[in-house]
Amino acid sequence: MPLAGAGHSGSGSTGPRQGLCPVLLGRNLPCRATALGSGPSIPPSCPFSHCSWGCAWGLPARGGPSSPCPTVLVGPSPLLAHAPGSSLEENRGYGGSQAPTCLPSAFLGYRLGSTWHPAEHQAGSDPIAFSALGLVSGPSASAQQSSARVSTLPEAAPVGQHLARTPVLPSLPASPGTQCPALCQGVPCPGPLPSPPRARKPWEKLRHESKVQAAGSRAAVAGHCGAMAAGLRARLGTGCLSCWMQGWHLSLGLLGARLAHAGPADRLQREYDAVVIGAGHNGLVAAAYLQRAGVRTAVLEKRHVLGGAAVTEEIVPGFKFSRASYLLSLLRPQIYTELELQRHGLRVLPRDPYSFTPLLEDRSPPRSLLLGHDMAQTQRQIAQFSQKDAQAYPEYEAFMGGLVSALDPLLDAPPVDTAALGQGSVLQWLRALRALQPLLRAGLALGRQLPNYYEVLTAPISKILDRWFESEPLKATLATDAVIGAMASPHTPGSGYVLLHHVMGELEGRRGAWGYVAGGMGALSQAIARAAAAQGAHIFAEKAVCHVLLGRDGQAQGVTLQDGTEVRSKLVLSNASPQITFLELIPQEQLPKDFVHRIRQVDTRSPVTKINVAVDRLPSFLAAPNARDGRPLPHHQCSIHLNCEGIHLLHQAFTEATQGHPSSRPMIELCIPSALDPGLAPQGCHVVSLFTQYTPSVLAGGRPWDEQARNAYADTVFDCIEAYAPGFKASVIGRDILTPPDLERIFGLPGGNIFHGGMSLDQLYFARPAPSYSGYRSPIPGLYLCGSGAHPGGGVMGAAGRNAARVALEDFRRL
Repeated sequence: MPLAGAGHSGSGSTGPRQGLCPVLLGRNLPCRATALGSGPSIPPSCPFSHCSWGCAWGLPARGGPSSPCPTVLVGPSPLLAHAPGSSLEENRGYGGSQAPTCLPSAFLGYRLGSTWHPAEHQAGSDPIAFSALGLVSGPSASAQQSSARVSTLPEAAPVGQHLARTPVLPSLPASPGTQCPALCQGVPCPGPLPSPPRARKPWEKLRHESKVQAAGSRAAVAGHCGAMAAGLRARLGTGCLSCWMQGWHLSLGLLGARLAHAGPADRLQREYDAVVIGAGHNGLVAAAYLQRAGVRTAVLEKRHVLGGAAVTEEIVPGFKFSRASYLLSLLRPQIYTELELQRHGLRVLPRDPYSFTPLLEDRSPPRSLLLGHDMAQTQRQIAQFSQKDAQAYPEYEAFMGGLVSALDPLLDAPPVDTAALGQGSVLQWLRALRALQPLLRAGLALGRQLPNYYEVLTAPISKILDRWFESEPLKATLATDAVIGAMASPHTPGSGYVLLHHVMGELEGRRGAWGYVAGGMGALSQAIARAAAAQGAHIFAEKAVCHVLLGRDGQAQGVTLQDGTEVRSKLVLSNASPQITFLELIPQEQLPKDFVHRIRQVDTRSPVTKINVAVDRLPSFLAAPNARDGRPLPHHQCSIHLNCEGIHLLHQAFTEATQGHPSSRPMIELCIPSALDPGLAPQGCHVVSLFTQYTPSVLAGGRPWDEQARNAYADTVFDCIEAYAPGFKASVIGRDILTPPDLERIFGLPGGNIFHGGMSLDQLYFARPAPSYSGYRSPIPGLYLCGSGAHPGGGVMGAAGRNAARVALEDFRRL
């Protein structure tokens, strides 16, 4: 199932670049832009041919006519190159120089947000710098109305040979007098909430006063921006601009739309109540809950895009990939409802059927196994291989469902503090007893079945499945969930829990269901970020933390960024892995030696290589050929399991990897999210996600994963797919290969492990990440672990972020 920063090192452009203007939206008209100082060179056919650099208009920036407009670097553009001889920092406005920007194209670049990153792709291209602009509708709106009303933008169509960019949310400031972000879903923001009829606590009073002051400042800035926009319309001509927008099919809301700079709240402040390191989904969830409770929170993300492993990136032009994690099920239902994620844009596409296993066999056509939520239909599919298994399957589902229901409450509470039970104060002892309640409820729910359930948690999954079924294709298909993401064989003791972990989720009330996120997994992260920003959280991309600040008493007091900036806070929550948090961000002498030793010993081996593929047509399987019209069939929406004719094949693939060799016949889970979400690819084309294993982190003989090794393994995977679906290799347009070292380098996954550490029983619950530190608190007072390396583990679940925020909030109220 699914997976649970880098700086820019490019050089300046040496001259104009030829390309397609993103504003042309596929009209194949050339557009050129030259470097600052040489003036624009845009042919009359471009609708923005009259536009020059923003500074050429003489437009005042946010702080006044002479101050720079802060910008954020997000990726390449055929339109905007930074000036030759000038540094990227200067072009971004960090060094005090004014950022040159072709305003309309920069605005579109911001809204469509490139996710391409030069540091990851090693390709020469120029960056586009954009201002944090919001589109405010209505030519006659007042400054206050303008700052509180935002229009929506349509999704971009594929842009010729250039990127149809995915939304990126570098920072979402709060609108004046509201609790909505300055970039929202096109819904007017409500007015200020009435003050509660109770006396404010000291920190609440201080926060209220600071909000009032900030609202006044933002109103003044909004007025300035309104005047600036009016001047812009006077120079360009409102009618002309409106015609441009209508003529090029950009539905931007009311005519005469204004461009307004985001308020000053998007600037990183020097002090917060809480700082979250990393904008993975858990970090964003933690920030949303902290800010919801009135704790002023900032999130600092190292990469150019939010979401950690839950991101949408356009690696091949026109194709939007869920680059790492790719399916949704485990996200806790409380998070959906409490953060109102649907209101913030989250849309999930359930799958039914959900599993397809085609076979390679000497018959025409070969058989296949299709599993779905219709139990009668599923039983008919299983009966092809065994009538006995078809009859046993409903009972097996009920058995596993009972275990999931019993363990479910454990996911939403910190593990029991065993240290407090033994030697803590009376208050700590009472709190620890309270934490025992979910554990006791789970034991009572298991009842007399406890011995059987215990075996599921501790035995090899092959042993469990052998007791229930006899057909190899069914057992192998079910066993994939027990080894996914784990350097383990179906014969490895304890592999049963990993299977359980992957059936714990639910989707729209259906237990164990999995689905795609409309727009890719990055849309989930964006929805959580919007929920946090709506409460007032500040979220920043490309803000890499280099270490945690400690006071003389050893307590966490904030963080230091790579550029030397210090951000002070009372709480620090780390969404990074335990290895990064405690072995890189904290001086080793400040931690107990035994704790450091245990963190170093965490098993982070990963068998996973993720391959993202752009294809020009759907795969046509021998066991289920495509329709003549090329439209997706039910099995195309499934997780398609290849090389799963029997459990012995999975064990063989594992054995090869333990000897340092990539599997010659790897386990492949193939997903085609564009079968349900066609907007992810150009018309007629598709995106294919290949979650493959087993590949060792280090090859035999210490050989690195160089380009030759990557491509050799990808070719092996493609050869396997070709055997099941002839013509697949000919359909490939491009591919993105992520081996375990790549997953670690890009996403910060230790060893490439998608769970931030193995999900074996010795690394769960009381022992995650280390004994006596499983309750999100760390040896450093004020520092909390909120990522997948904490209980209850990996997957796009959000439980670690929610639980850690609640623990941190409890401590904050005692300060």
